[in-house]
Amino acid sequence: MKKIAAILACVLVCGAMSAQLKVSIMGDSYSTFTGSMPKYYDTFYPNQFCGVTEQSQQWWQQVIDANGWVLEKNDSWSGSTVCCRGYNHDDYSDRAFVTRLNRIGSPDILFIFGGTNDDWTHEPFGDYKYKKWTKEDLYFFRPAMAYLLDNLKKLYPKMKIYCILNDGMSDDLGESLNTICKHYKVPVIEVEGIEKRMNHPTAAGMTKIAEQINAFIASEKK
Repeated sequence: MKKIAAILACVLVCGAMSAQLKVSIMGDSYSTFTGSMPKYYDTFYPNQFCGVTEQSQQWWQQVIDANGWVLEKNDSWSGSTVCCRGYNHDDYSDRAFVTRLNRIGSPDILFIFGGTNDDWTHEPFGDYKYKKWTKEDLYFFRPAMAYLLDNLKKLYPKMKIYCILNDGMSDDLGESLNTICKHYKVPVIEVEGIEKRMNHPTAAGMTKIAEQINAFIASEKK
């Protein structure tokens, strides 16, 4: 009987583990944490000044823990832009979100937290374009964001995508992200009231982001 009970317990545990949803993150410095991402990516966290020194404090780890999920991949690169143009008109093709879209593993859920650096570079956003992108198009946020979502949906048709909009962004960035996400039926979670130092979330700011994401996800289930 003890052997049968042990087997049943194993089946239940293994079944619960297999039922866990896998989550990937595509982001910039806000989502980095050394050890959770490719070694050659630039990182910002852990950061003593911001008070974020443990991975458990990262917004995405808090969301994953609160929902009983598991991390699949964290593909976040500090300073990266969605499009291929970065600061000082530099070519960011090596780190752009559009270049990294096939590095997220096989997740059930993907959180995209980007656009902040695209906004801060003060580069032109370009035109809305939803097909037949050229290489030049990918150097502008609007066509690049559309290209990113279009290809993600084709590569991962069963994956749920959420986009997160940072607070303190320009109206142009907010309008652009919401317009493009509406076209692809991707929810946008607009976070606000985030405590920051050096323009980056503190430990309290990370918790605030996680709380707002969890509240949004909970509202979808009602």
